[in-house]
Amino acid sequence: MEQPTPEEFARRIGDLGLAERRQVDHAMGELGGTEITLDSVIKQMQRRGLVTTLQTEKILRGDRVGYFYGDYKVLYLIGAGTFARVYRASKGDEVFAIKVLRKRFRDEPKEMEQFLREGSMGLKLRHPNIVSIHEVVADPRNPFLVMEFVEGQTLRELVRLRGKLPPKLALRLIHEVASGLAHAASMGISHRDLKLSNVLISSDGKAKLVDFGLAALSDRKNPEEIADCPNARAIDYAALERGTGVRKDDPRSDVFFAGNMLYHMLAGEPALTETRDRLARLNVSRFQEIKPISQFVPGIPGVVTQLLGKMMEFNPQKRIQSSAALQAEVRKAIDILEKGPGKASADGSTPSVGEHYDDDDVPTDEGEGYVVMLVESKAALQNAIRERLKSRGYRVLITQDPNRALSRFEPGDDPPADCVIFSAAELGTLALEAYNKFASDEHTSEIPSILLVDRRQARIISEARRGPRRQLLALPLKVRELRAGLIKVLTGTQRRPAGTY
Repeated sequence: MEQPTPEEFARRIGDLGLAERRQVDHAMGELGGTEITLDSVIKQMQRRGLVTTLQTEKILRGDRVGYFYGDYKVLYLIGAGTFARVYRASKGDEVFAIKVLRKRFRDEPKEMEQFLREGSMGLKLRHPNIVSIHEVVADPRNPFLVMEFVEGQTLRELVRLRGKLPPKLALRLIHEVASGLAHAASMGISHRDLKLSNVLISSDGKAKLVDFGLAALSDRKNPEEIADCPNARAIDYAALERGTGVRKDDPRSDVFFAGNMLYHMLAGEPALTETRDRLARLNVSRFQEIKPISQFVPGIPGVVTQLLGKMMEFNPQKRIQSSAALQAEVRKAIDILEKGPGKASADGSTPSVGEHYDDDDVPTDEGEGYVVMLVESKAALQNAIRERLKSRGYRVLITQDPNRALSRFEPGDDPPADCVIFSAAELGTLALEAYNKFASDEHTSEIPSILLVDRRQARIISEARRGPRRQLLALPLKVRELRAGLIKVLTGTQRRPAGTY
């Protein structure tokens, strides 16, 4: 379609009801008497908040509909799947998520029924760990659900970004998921589509279940009904239920797939191999040949391994029997971890920096865009620091050799890390010399660095170079102390763009 003139673009904003005409006219007037281009008008309107990128694209395409759903003004596309799209939308000063059934399904009775029943189910569920549905609009030409808008990201995005999550953080999130499941189960509703992408993590770190679409299809009036596969999303549940000889909608199925989510958070990949191959997904061996979590997470606490075993037990009689029971079991595991950390192993290899889980409970983005290099010879301490920092968004590089660390920073090249942590607990003078050289060499003197030193290493403490971008931290230290030190020395350091580190 032929692109509109600058004046036509501005006029359409008012005609479509996206902004008041006086606001549009005022924005145009600010451009002055210079030659006005379409690009300059678009930038001005977006800068003034009169149109969003999505609205701009629709105007340029000549779209006449899709700017509003009822009284809700569409702002951005925030998610799209095979079945529906989800938009951020506003009504007055409030923000909502609008879930819209794709056009190709609106003439399909089963899909339309599923969509509307998802909405009616959601209207009943009010819980802090379930995304609320406020309104269901059943217009056959344009059906949509009005939902709570959650500022944040999906749990799948969090795991993809951070890799493996620390055990206590993973347990806290799965406890919140179990809490939402238990509330739904108390009203006779199961989820039947549990996966990381169906859990949202709010900006304050709370897990919230979304998409009870398949729960709406469950039929408890017919307990003898055999599990079926009405669509691709139901295959995994149906395969498990057929393979274990239970009927459709067994409440223990949600427990099993919650276990798959916990495994995914801890290992960085799911216990069940992800595939689009229908026959492969129906193969019952998928549920029986799961690799031990210890292969991916060496040193994982035994209580976590035991919990996973009970959640993903193939025999449903031996599995945790309900979402409420799961909630209680996870709480018990969290309590054991809270009492247990800090006790060294028989050989004393557990590092004190790994003793403190309290400030790693809520995921944040404080380390996003920063690369940290750790120079440490003890594997246990390497793992403890790496996992704690990764859970805060940092990328962590590890080396045991201080001189090798220095050689990575070549004059004239982009530095491989934004901060280097030298640990003198075992490396002693080698770490001190490398730390001081890093602080004095011209090409690294402005790069932040931290020296971890035992309080008994008096000579190292006295000889270590000081400076605004240098920090000495005494061992043993709490995670929050290391984080505070990093934040201090990294002040003023520009974060790296996503995808470049």
